[in-house]
Amino acid sequence: MSASGPVGVGVIGAGVISGTYLENLTQFPDVNVLFVADIDADRARAQAEKFAVPGHGSVDELLANDDIEIVVNLTIPALHTEIGHRIVEAGKHVWSEKPLALDHKSGADLLASADLAGVRVACAPDTVLGAGIQTAMRAIARGDIGEPLTATTIFHVPGPDAWHPNPAFLFAHGAGPLFDIGPYYVTTLVHAFGAASRVSAVSSKSREVRTIGSGPHAGTEFAVEVPTHHAALISFEGGQSAQSTFSFQNAMPREGFVEISGTEGTLVLPDPNVFDGESRLWRFGESEPTSLPAVGSTYGRGSGVLDLARSIRGGTAERASGALAAHVLDVLLAVSEAAESGEPVEVLSTVAKPAPLPDSWDPVAATL
Repeated sequence: MSASGPVGVGVIGAGVISGTYLENLTQFPDVNVLFVADIDADRARAQAEKFAVPGHGSVDELLANDDIEIVVNLTIPALHTEIGHRIVEAGKHVWSEKPLALDHKSGADLLASADLAGVRVACAPDTVLGAGIQTAMRAIARGDIGEPLTATTIFHVPGPDAWHPNPAFLFAHGAGPLFDIGPYYVTTLVHAFGAASRVSAVSSKSREVRTIGSGPHAGTEFAVEVPTHHAALISFEGGQSAQSTFSFQNAMPREGFVEISGTEGTLVLPDPNVFDGESRLWRFGESEPTSLPAVGSTYGRGSGVLDLARSIRGGTAERASGALAAHVLDVLLAVSEAAESGEPVEVLSTVAKPAPLPDSWDPVAATL
């Protein structure tokens, strides 16, 4: 491994999402994508050839490559911590797709193992590092709304069964609107407020069975295993609060809504599931909002890998850290538990609030 120059990267998992990662990472001069691994050798070869990556093959071959410093884990969620431990044991840094884990202990164990090994764990979503949300975070940091106090987030849709050709997994344990969509919103709230401390919540399930609405399996019924609506009140260590709803059972779609209010005004943020979008600033006494166009990078997935690489070289803290992902997971687990029990639930972990990216942060600049 090199202590200077571009950071060597390997990718485990050559599925659909790997295309987005590889398209971006191969454009960033501060990282060098060296290997694609997959259980399907042909799929790994195809992605490597498509993006001019020099190596492809098995996970063992990837982990044996001394030039690879960061491994991007794009496996299915149930394998995230298992593969994460293998990466750590090989002495390499981890970038994981969300979620970091499916339960608190698994995530905490992975982070503890990484600490012992002297490597880092970072995790999606990195949409929060895009120009849209980062422009909003810089506005909050410079005091545009005064002291931030409260937030409202809304994700309301009828459900992916209407359009997804194979939606059953989105209604299974570990998914639903809370765990599939919640990370984007809660991660944004932690960037704005810092760590959460306590949660109250309610939930419901509108239907026990849903029907696939499109594709070759249209008309096929499947069981709904989890609540399809959660409404939560999240309290934060700094005294702020947020009302958040995550729903797959609203006939009127309303998604991508994040509103943060403070002592001097209110900021309406862009969709936290995208990398772009303007914010709108409302101030007391003004009848119209001020538009804050997004300033910064809109490259998309892979931005967090780059931030990790530059942070490793610079000896600074990465923004999409494993600790942040583990805390967000704990918040979502607390929402689920509070809804089931009918009692408030304390959040098991804490985390430092990430600093906003400077508006000059440029993924295609060679800085290492």
